[in-house]
Amino acid sequence: MAKNIPIKELIREYILSTIGVILTALGLVIFLIPNNIAAGGASGLAIILHSVVPIPVGIWMYIINAVLFLIAFIIIGFDFSYKTIYCTFLLNFFIDFFDRVVKIPTYNGNDLMLAVFFGDILTAIGMAITFSQNASTGGTDIIAKIFNKFFSSPMGTTLLVIDFFIGFMAGVAFDPKIGMYSILAIIINGTTIDFVLKGLELAITVTIISDNNKPIEDFILRNMGRGFTYLKGKGGYTKKDRDIIFVSIRRRELSELMYFIRKVDPNAFVIVNESRYVLGEGFKRNL
Repeated sequence: MAKNIPIKELIREYILSTIGVILTALGLVIFLIPNNIAAGGASGLAIILHSVVPIPVGIWMYIINAVLFLIAFIIIGFDFSYKTIYCTFLLNFFIDFFDRVVKIPTYNGNDLMLAVFFGDILTAIGMAITFSQNASTGGTDIIAKIFNKFFSSPMGTTLLVIDFFIGFMAGVAFDPKIGMYSILAIIINGTTIDFVLKGLELAITVTIISDNNKPIEDFILRNMGRGFTYLKGKGGYTKKDRDIIFVSIRRRELSELMYFIRKVDPNAFVIVNESRYVLGEGFKRNL
């Protein structure tokens, strides 16, 4: 629960989540909504409903998410973090704010591919930042959660089916060309989110075998602010017992560590591996 999270870390998570939500809202308002590209989710459904009943898309999103949360609370109970509820309705607010209150310039060109590309880049980066802070923007995630509870259907597959259905409905509501661009936007969006998340979350595990461990361990602890583990090993050729340093760091920290190791022990044997997730102190708390 949030009470176990240091207040500074909690504030940081909410600030980053807010930045992610704003970027997502900008991508939708500038590129996707003006061109009726329903790239899945509550926003895509709202774009389609807007064509039937001309209520602003932001208002439609309030209605859709409120109904979905209500259904979820009744059916599966309170199974959403406060951060997810915050991000969901903050996204609704900013979409409505940028669309009606502070009207920002929008792309209404004839090249829908440009709208899909730049709209997806902005929304995917924003959503990836939000996801990296253990939050989501609700919407069709809620439907997938309900299906997962009652039919044990995989969340990812269910979300993809729902989003594709929304893309298909965009083709019915507008025209087949818009529907095809909407489905293309869904595919690009999912791929881009995965790519950005990998960059944000990717950690490196480094195994260091050196005859000069002391300065390396001091550097890791004091200069990098990281902990490490000593693994007990024995040389296959020398039969010599030795301590092996095992440490997890961010990818951006690797060059700094490698430079120092080479400086204090040019003969050190170093193994570097990419890790999709590292959970614990200094990294993510949960998946």
